[in-house]
Amino acid sequence: MTSDTASRPLDSITVVSLEHAIAAPFCTRQLADLGARVIKIERPGVGDFARAYDQRVRGLSSHFVWTNRSKESLTLNLKADAGLAILHKLLNEADILVQNLAPGAMDRMGLSYKALNERYPSLIVCDISGYGEDGPYRDRKAYDLMIQSESGFLSVTGSADGPAKAGCSISDIAAGMYAYSSILAALIQRGKTGAGSRIDVSMLESTVEWMNYPLYYAFDGAPPPDRAGAAHATIYPYGPFPTGDGVVMLGLQNEREWQAFCDKVIQQPDMAKDPRFNANAKRSAARDELKHIISKAFARMTTVDVRERLDAAGIANAKVNTMQDVWAHPQLKARQRWVEIGSPAGHLPALLPPASNNTYSPRMDPVPGLGQHTNAILKQLGYGEKAIEEFHQNGTV
Repeated sequence: MTSDTASRPLDSITVVSLEHAIAAPFCTRQLADLGARVIKIERPGVGDFARAYDQRVRGLSSHFVWTNRSKESLTLNLKADAGLAILHKLLNEADILVQNLAPGAMDRMGLSYKALNERYPSLIVCDISGYGEDGPYRDRKAYDLMIQSESGFLSVTGSADGPAKAGCSISDIAAGMYAYSSILAALIQRGKTGAGSRIDVSMLESTVEWMNYPLYYAFDGAPPPDRAGAAHATIYPYGPFPTGDGVVMLGLQNEREWQAFCDKVIQQPDMAKDPRFNANAKRSAARDELKHIISKAFARMTTVDVRERLDAAGIANAKVNTMQDVWAHPQLKARQRWVEIGSPAGHLPALLPPASNNTYSPRMDPVPGLGQHTNAILKQLGYGEKAIEEFHQNGTV
């Protein structure tokens, strides 16, 4: 039984984040889920440019709502000396600094890791970039699609007619996840040594890590996996198949399942021993012929009928859901995974973090408005009303 008031793992941790877009905000939102105080530094008057990606969530950006709950927004002009002075006051109290600014931006502001480490030796600094801190690609712009392309992801995703990008920002997500887990590891390490450290996370390297299966499949000059649409490139039958009234997704993993599929699903038991299909490599090579046979059998049934047979045979299957289907997914509803959070647009649904812990509840606080916490943070840092008013008037905040 979890408790909303139970101590969370990162309750005493303060994170300062110079972040925008997805990778760094996704990382720090997960730190906030665990109880960390995350102070998000945003440009005065403009903020994180992800705020303007769209207006699909009651006037708010879908990307921003997803990655920025439970944070405090502080507007700060880091090109001004007064802005940098405020940042240094924050860092004096911080445990972690996360940033995904343009390459070289931190150095130009005098915020290189060497300078930060000398001044704040216990500070953990996490730098997230497209290609890493060095190498010939260091200064290249690196949006998610560019990394999907450079990592080889596009070469194995799509259909025979051409490549297709992932429908969500997988390279940003990959980098954000590795930054998040690396920061947790760095906190454990600091607990042993007392010293901070620097984490260098590259979107390219994060995505290439996820590409290791197709890389090894194409090892030593071997042909890469074919682009197979929603089907599996090397296992068959594994993917979407038409039914009499729709589409069903199914997947077979071994010969036992193939025999059950032939016997109980398409009710053609002799096919299990057919020399054209009696091994996965043979089925994959003859997938066009086999798809015709399966589709012909499925055409006489509804999707519900097909799924019932698949379930009875112990064959993995799924409905091809739309976004609206997912909002209403019975499994998420049964497990009470949707809760409400606050936002500048009122209450919004939010998915609880995927990993539940039985000793505490995740932090699920509001999505901040631009600069919503500026004055409160400045007061906490010791600035008086007059100084704060001057900061607003001269564009420092």
